[in-house]
Amino acid sequence: MTTAPRPSPLAWARRRRAERGARRLEAAGARALGQLDHLGPAWHVIDWPRTDAVDALLSDSEDDRAGFLAIGPSGLFAVTIADHGRARVLVAGDVVQINGKRPPYVTEARRDARRASKALTAAVGHPIPVTPVLTFVGSGVISVYGLPKDCLMATHRELDRLLVAGGNRISPATAEKLSRVAQHPGTWTDGTYPPAADYRWYDDGRTAADKRATHR
Repeated sequence: MTTAPRPSPLAWARRRRAERGARRLEAAGARALGQLDHLGPAWHVIDWPRTDAVDALLSDSEDDRAGFLAIGPSGLFAVTIADHGRARVLVAGDVVQINGKRPPYVTEARRDARRASKALTAAVGHPIPVTPVLTFVGSGVISVYGLPKDCLMATHRELDRLLVAGGNRISPATAEKLSRVAQHPGTWTDGTYPPAADYRWYDDGRTAADKRATHR
């Protein structure tokens, strides 16, 4: 009977570091999700594959972000979570600096939102805009010298208020339908989700109460 070779000290240390990082990311994601618990049944939080299978195989870098889709009356949001711990964060437009490093968080958040929008649009047969949101989880000070364009940003404590600030842009029924599309594996793999109709979007500044009366 043969036994599996023992890992080298370096391999063991890498695995332990990866396990700690995964637990830390899970905790950070849970803290962000906790802020959305009281938004009500009109909001849906979806776990989705933020990285294509091919990209995941080709990339050997450690992913220090978590994320999910938030779908509700204000629209669709690809929420990217960055755990900065106790480190200070400097934000200047698209540039995020943590511990002297400049991780491309804003660029990657936009990429995730574009990918989600492309997949959902293909699945339902209608243009589905998805807004990128970068959310910081940690106790370190965040200094902002200018926000990025086309990407929302907040701490996890402000996430719920940020998401509802857009008002009512889609109907609750549409949010429910889109959540089902986002939860279907075929949406993210081979696009086999059957297209659905009757998605109701509101123009900017309008709500469900502003719909025109239908005359028969």
